[in-house]
Amino acid sequence: MNDYNEFENPEELLKTKQQERKLRKGKKKKSFLKGLLRFVTACIIVVFVYYFSILSGWYFPKGTFSNFDSSRIQVVNNKIVKIDKIKSVLKDTSVPNRPLYMVGFSELKSKLNSLAPIEDVYIRRYAFPARILIIIREAVPVLTIAPDEKVMPVAAYTKDGRLITGSDYLPLPNEYKTIKVLSYGNSGDDYRKWDAEKVFFIEKIVKYVETFSREKVLYVDLRKPDDVYVKIETVLVRLGRPDNDIFERIKRIPTILPQVEKVKGKVKYIDLSWEKVNYLKLE
Repeated sequence: MNDYNEFENPEELLKTKQQERKLRKGKKKKSFLKGLLRFVTACIIVVFVYYFSILSGWYFPKGTFSNFDSSRIQVVNNKIVKIDKIKSVLKDTSVPNRPLYMVGFSELKSKLNSLAPIEDVYIRRYAFPARILIIIREAVPVLTIAPDEKVMPVAAYTKDGRLITGSDYLPLPNEYKTIKVLSYGNSGDDYRKWDAEKVFFIEKIVKYVETFSREKVLYVDLRKPDDVYVKIETVLVRLGRPDNDIFERIKRIPTILPQVEKVKGKVKYIDLSWEKVNYLKLE
């Protein structure tokens, strides 16, 4: 026998080879068409994204900031900073000539953050039409300053020592329950130079007085910086020098406060300014 048995049917072998070539050509054609389809699809997507990204819905009209277009700009959480003040800041801010998603608003944030009551600013972007939501976070005032108990406050302080002055922010909204401090702002104790430590010290005095008297503090009188007075609901209390011993003197309030009732209407103030002596100063 020879090795020619494998070629017994050359016609079938030829057909098999032809079919294999057709299959390979078919696969190449399908592969080419798939590649072409992917390329065309990618081009369509790129063109769509490009034209979508430059649609007018991403852009602010020119007068949006200067005219404060309320349909394009919304401001929330501004309780102390009036909307007119924010409008004046926006008026001096240039309208970005770029799509909204590419705008950082760093200039606007910086200007708003420079306003005394504002701690931080967050800006959310929306499109179609292009608009922004300005979220204001304000510092919470804890003290208000006035030269007299019957006069409206001329300044306020936040817990972190931030000074708030001017008619743009004062008077504060009624929702803020602050400690009223009387001060002339003289050279001996200029309230404009106070810091967070001073604010904390006054807060601590008020907490001590309210705790030991069980009465609400109406105001703290610092018009004589070296001689502190605190007005509670029933009587004026003289605390003396604002030193570290002032808190020990406050603790003596319960021992003398009951005596005020015995001479009601005749007490000018309780004097706790001395180291160990308490007495009632009569009218």
